[in-house]
Amino acid sequence: MRLKRRKMKVILVNGSPHKDGCTKTALNIVAEELASNDIKTEFFDIGNNVKGCAGCHQCAITKSGKCVVDGDAVNKFLEKAAKADGFVFGSPVYFAAASGSINAFLDRVFYVGRNTIFPHKPAACLVSCRRAGSTAALDNLHK
Repeated sequence: MRLKRRKMKVILVNGSPHKDGCTKTALNIVAEELASNDIKTEFFDIGNNVKGCAGCHQCAITKSGKCVVDGDAVNKFLEKAAKADGFVFGSPVYFAAASGSINAFLDRVFYVGRNTIFPHKPAACLVSCRRAGSTAALDNLHK
């Protein structure tokens, strides 16, 4: 009996406030390559309205798998991330750093899902920039 293999799914996270900007263009190139290897992709735009982590620890105390700060992209992403097999996080470079929105987003997302959603799942990062700062921004995202 031959087992049917489930198709791998990767979420491509656009950390730019511009839904169809340069970062999305770079993520589209990654999506094409993944598709050519029979990997499903889903785009996720974080937008420009993500609050930073308040360090309240309520997500750890309640063990709800959600951030108590609701209304932005974080909890929506956490629901999708639980079913994903991998991730690609993309950001524009602003002032030699990743966007403030993606930094705030990742702080909260990884704190909530650090023990349940992300262990043993591969991830990659990409940045798009016009001049300098790509190395520093990419280093920031990798950490």
